[in-house]
Amino acid sequence: MGKLSKALEKAQPAEENATVTPGPSSETQPIPPPSHPGPVRASGNGFRNGTDNINRWDERLRKTTAASSPVAESLRRLRTAILHPAEGPPPKSILVLSATVGEGKSSICANLGVAIAQGMEQHALLVDCDLRRPTLSALFGIPNDSGLVDHLQHGTDLTQLIRKSGLPKLSLIPSGQPPENPSELLGSQTMTRMIDEMTSRYPDRFILLDSPPMQAASETAVLAKHVDGVVLVVRWSGADRIQVKELVDTLGKNKIIGTVFNAYEENVLGARFHKKGYYGYYSKGYSK
Repeated sequence: MGKLSKALEKAQPAEENATVTPGPSSETQPIPPPSHPGPVRASGNGFRNGTDNINRWDERLRKTTAASSPVAESLRRLRTAILHPAEGPPPKSILVLSATVGEGKSSICANLGVAIAQGMEQHALLVDCDLRRPTLSALFGIPNDSGLVDHLQHGTDLTQLIRKSGLPKLSLIPSGQPPENPSELLGSQTMTRMIDEMTSRYPDRFILLDSPPMQAASETAVLAKHVDGVVLVVRWSGADRIQVKELVDTLGKNKIIGTVFNAYEENVLGARFHKKGYYGYYSKGYSK
């Protein structure tokens, strides 16, 4: 078991009455603890949280991951499709992307990571690959002073970069400070090796990469070649059909494992079903 494996284990908060057996100290570099540790308690939506973790999440993320949230239910359906594909094994590395800026891909990536980690057996690791406009760390209330950039640019060990999200079985690698050469870093062999290493360690680990928008960054097409599948995020009144079609043609239909139609406006029947009144926004207050 390598350093990355042990770092991922350390990034998961310990369960009560669980026994953790540390490996040889020479192989493990400790993950910095949260700044303000708080008491562990159970909450109504299945989280085990403390004042230093779930409470530091962005309000939108906390709302949409609540058990009764229709957004959470939609993401659970996507989780089921990922865990139980019609053909072949489940994709272990998943790129979450959109055609243009402002589609809500980062929020979907964060919510999907939470949905997977809430499952009975699965773990998730989020990696913020949007080096120009990083978002995941802010959603989880985690500093973005170091992260993926440090590993790709300076060879910093991943054990020093993996952070606790506040939810058991969900951890995060922030992007780090924006570099001058994001395309070169994400298209490097170091990035490819990192994806391969992360996906090969554990059979129950899902790697979710928050990607730059396809039309805004050339490195997105390179990243897509090195993952098992792609989740495409399309926002209501966002990218037009031509832009989405170009994206699908570039990636290939077989690469896309799911599409999220984000922030759509409900019709009368849908609004009544969710008891929200006429033409309420499905994800009001959910994403930018």
